[in-house]
Amino acid sequence: MLKLSGVIITFNEERNIEKCLQSLVDVVDEIVVVDSFSTDNTKAICERFNVKFIEQKFLGYVEQKNFALTQAAYDHIVSLDGDEALSETLQKSIIELKSNWKFDGYYANRFNNFCGQWIKHSDWYPNKKLRVFDRQKAQWTGHKIHETVSLNSEASKAGKLKGDILHYTYQSYSEFSKKTDYFSSISAQSYFELGKKAPIWKLILNPVWAFFKSYIIRLGFLDGYNGFVICKETARITFLKYSKLRSLQKTKNA
Repeated sequence: MLKLSGVIITFNEERNIEKCLQSLVDVVDEIVVVDSFSTDNTKAICERFNVKFIEQKFLGYVEQKNFALTQAAYDHIVSLDGDEALSETLQKSIIELKSNWKFDGYYANRFNNFCGQWIKHSDWYPNKKLRVFDRQKAQWTGHKIHETVSLNSEASKAGKLKGDILHYTYQSYSEFSKKTDYFSSISAQSYFELGKKAPIWKLILNPVWAFFKSYIIRLGFLDGYNGFVICKETARITFLKYSKLRSLQKTKNA
């Protein structure tokens, strides 16, 4: 029977980390937490769960998560963020893999909780993520933001697990707005480094399309007012990242 390592990166996750750890303790054979020197009670909470706790200066999302993989004792990984947890159904699905592992990695849907409401539509569900995998066959990839686990070979195969990754996102509108500003800046810098352009039409059309797709096509309106807020912020982050990208390009050309 194979053994599993639960791997988490954290920074100031005292609000959610206990739920995360509780969902892993009966599923994996060790838990590794790589923490970016939290200033809250994250470390104290983790120590109650007898985890392998490593403090590491933040290297970037992709780099930090790949570093965390190297700290695990076992090749088969369950990777979560500090604000995520495994549903009971997903816990059972992963335990079954210990005696029946068939693929190089496994996807599960991520179910997002926003301001106390589980969001069932827009771009937020089903939010498929590959988080259970053999680290010899997969790694974290991406550029500064929107990191994802990618299988190393086109010949690699992935399965799908029953159950959800429970994601406890923003618990206030102001927190959501601040993160929109923060992530739009990272996205703009990433686009700039990749040489992407920001013509004026993208500032106009892309936010409109982002809202229409998430609110109308993907039924975000069925999540009520919070669905509207989410789709509005989806449009706003689209506008901001291209607006900030134009500013970066003007500065470069000045």
